[in-house]
Amino acid sequence: MADIDVDHESATGVVDPMGGANQTRVRAYNERLVLSLVRRHGALSKAEIARRTGLSAQTVSVIMRALEKDGLLTRGTPQRGRVGQPSIPMSLNADGVLSFGLKVGRRSADLVLMDFTGKVRVQLHEAYRYPTPRGVLAFAEAGVARVLATLGPDERERIAGLGVALPFELWNWVEEVGAPMADMDAWRQADIAALLAERLPFPVMLQNDATAACAAELAFGHGPRFSDFAYFFLGSFIGGGVVLNHALYPGRTGNAGAFGSMPFPGKEGGRNQLIDHASVVLLEKMLMEAGRNPSSIWLTPEQWDNFGDILDLWIQRTGRSLALAIATVCSVIDFEAVIIDGGFSTGIRHAITTVTRRQLAGLNLQGISPPVIEEGLVGSSARAVGAASLPLFSRYHIDQSVLFKDMV
Repeated sequence: MADIDVDHESATGVVDPMGGANQTRVRAYNERLVLSLVRRHGALSKAEIARRTGLSAQTVSVIMRALEKDGLLTRGTPQRGRVGQPSIPMSLNADGVLSFGLKVGRRSADLVLMDFTGKVRVQLHEAYRYPTPRGVLAFAEAGVARVLATLGPDERERIAGLGVALPFELWNWVEEVGAPMADMDAWRQADIAALLAERLPFPVMLQNDATAACAAELAFGHGPRFSDFAYFFLGSFIGGGVVLNHALYPGRTGNAGAFGSMPFPGKEGGRNQLIDHASVVLLEKMLMEAGRNPSSIWLTPEQWDNFGDILDLWIQRTGRSLALAIATVCSVIDFEAVIIDGGFSTGIRHAITTVTRRQLAGLNLQGISPPVIEEGLVGSSARAVGAASLPLFSRYHIDQSVLFKDMV
């Protein structure tokens, strides 16, 4: 890879038109490449970065000094080798950049503040019967103000923006959610990103919620391990994402991995899609039909009430449905792995994944290479984390796929 010239003198005087964090020079390709490599590997020395990128040692030194001065990289403990000067591993400075992420779901919303290493520092949660643009705007605006009040001036200057993870066509599946048609139709005209941008002092970016969750898994979970994987996320409904060649594949309309809309066999007539057989809303309906209170599903997603046999039945149905869906998607793309995550505790996720593995093993997979089935590593906050990643990756990193080309 040839060096790409960086005009460091002019870069220091450029004002970033996007606003937000004050590291205005971090726009050159080489600087993004260095940050992306350090993120992927955790810590790298200058010599290791030069070897992996093909950049000259002098160029790497200039870049890393600039990134360290900007507070984006931090020095580790010198590592002494057999000969020469000790190497100094450089890692991302967690305080270098902060970012907000807003997840808008059909039953709840989450607002997170995430640092440069992907750690969630603050998380606010609000449950509701159904979302309205006015309610989401109020939650986001009040939540951001609440978090900003706890930060110092320097920390506020380092906020890169707000990412929003939102189900596309939120007004659909009104009957399943139990929301008034008029309230859900308000989402047809609501440009939530533009409305938030009017109220907040930094950039706002929008992504499909399941795609954002998949992006979080790619960046902070199993991404480095698998080059291609299908990602299933069980929220109110089920959605997902597709990763090909270590890169998120959003599709023509940004809705690739819309697994919930997959046609699915059912015993009764009417509409049958995967969402009718594998979704948290289905568990809610099962509980309500049994006279149980399902509110803990949305109020405390990490700690549900003891739902007993009903929960066990739902897990079995979900695992069986996921196995059929996995066989279907793997007949189209030869995925190396399938990753399962959702808006619930690690125990529930483990149980669903275990059943899915067992059910998939019992299917006729002749002509299909069975993928590895893994639990997601990001967890229930994946959609909010993916949203918070949008401002970070748009400004400070490069396409993930570049990191895996010609690297040893």
